Parts: sequence; structure tokens; C-alpha cells
Amino acid sequence: MSFEKITEKASFYTDLEKKTVGELLHDINQEDRKVPIAVGEALPQIERLVVAIVERMQKGGRIFYMGAGTSGRLGVLDASEIPPTFGMPPTLVVGLIAGGDVALRNPVEHAEDDLQRGWEELKCHKINSMDTVVGIAASGSTPYVIGALRAARAHGILTASVSCNPDSPIAHEADIPVEVIVGPEFVTGSTRLKSGTAQKLVLNMITTATMIRLGRVKGNRMVNMQLSNDKLIDRGARMIVDELGLDYQQAKNLLLMHGSVKDAIEAYKK
Repeated sequence: MSFEKITEKASFYTDLEKKTVGELLHDINQEDRKVPIAVGEALPQIERLVVAIVERMQKGGRIFYMGAGTSGRLGVLDASEIPPTFGMPPTLVVGLIAGGDVALRNPVEHAEDDLQRGWEELKCHKINSMDTVVGIAASGSTPYVIGALRAARAHGILTASVSCNPDSPIAHEADIPVEVIVGPEFVTGSTRLKSGTAQKLVLNMITTATMIRLGRVKGNRMVNMQLSNDKLIDRGARMIVDELGLDYQQAKNLLLMHGSVKDAIEAYKK
């Protein structure tokens, strides 16, 4: 399949090594400004995806992110932040990266080129028709992702893609393709820049909106966050102070007794 790889097109900027630090930063910032505009144009597709995910997760479904390199790392990052932020089990949003956990820090040679490996990994998680597989690939042509989406779709599992090239192979394997076209990178082909930023924004939107719809946020606050450090305990105590009008120490004691802001407030009101 032939498609336009905008992510591989030449940068709009040349002679980068001759620029001052100030010029480099200015030009990178100019390019980065294009990202939220491109994400905004993809909001209808992102909305479709979130609505479908919420419906499935309410019935016990999960999200699986699939990616390689930067895209894979971003999926793992987003998944890893769901338990502490929203108090959800780590099994509900799962990030899988070509080459396994070692690939989070070091490239694994040819891991992304295996068309079968992604589906094999999904089967290890006993994937089912209530789950959603989201393939992430800036280029839209990563075999590890394509294979996983193709097999998942064949098994009646909802598939989605997040890519930065139009009409890419992974988009053709997805029920809901999300295409965020940010244009050529500042350093030609370096998709850790604008493309990576765009993907991060999209993944943030997917999980944040989903968790809100699942009742994991009250008002605008993370009432189900894990109390994993002093900063979060302090934040939780102050939420309770604001909600119930208690003094700080009483609120903190209540929080530590019940383990979450939500449970503490509900227990007190009873």
C-alpha cells in the first residue's frame, strides 16, 4: 500500500547546526504550536472512540495500547498513570510495547517488524470482545501494530488507531482511526517531536474523558487517586476540607482511615 508519509517529509527548517540556541527553541516552539490545532481537528473521531470505550468498560472491558518505540512508550506511560490518578486497577488500561519492557529504555532490534507478536501478547492477556485495542504509530505503518489490529478486528474486538499520516495502513485496520496530521518534523523524521506530542495529547484525552465518564472524578477533582506520597495525602486532605468544612487534621485523619477522598466523604456524610 502506498500512502503519503508526511512524517518523513523534509523539515521546513534548514542549517539547524548554524542556528543559535534561541533560534532553535523559537523554531521548535513555532512547530509545536501546530499540534493542538491538529488534535482539535480529530476531536470527532476521539469522541467516537471514548463513547465506545466507556460503553465497553462499563461491562468489564479494558483498553490495550499497542505501539513501538516512542509510540509504545507513550502508551505504556498513559496506562501506568491511570491507577495512581484514578484509583483503577492496573489491569484495566494496559500498555504493550514491541520488544517488551526492555524497549522502554533501549531499542530492541526488529521488534516492531514482527507482524504476529502483538496478537500473541494480547492473547496472553485473554483479550475478549468487550476490550478495545488502540494501535499507536506516528508513521501508521508499524507491522507489530498492524498485525495486532488486524487479528483483533477479525475476532470482533473494537480497534482504533492513532497516527500522524493520512490514510495509513493502521487506519485501514481500525474501526475508529484517529489521524492527527501535524506535518513534517523540525528534525526531519524525528517523530518524538510533534507527532509524539500529538499522540500524548490524544491518549490523555481518551483515558481522562473515559475515567470521568466512569465516575472517577467528582467536580474537577481526583477523588479516587492513590495516596502514594505526602503530596497526594495533603491534596486529598484539602479536598475534604473544602467539601466538608472540617479542620485540616481532622480531614487528614478521615482520609487516611478510609483510603480515598471519595470514601472518606461518603463515610462522613453517613
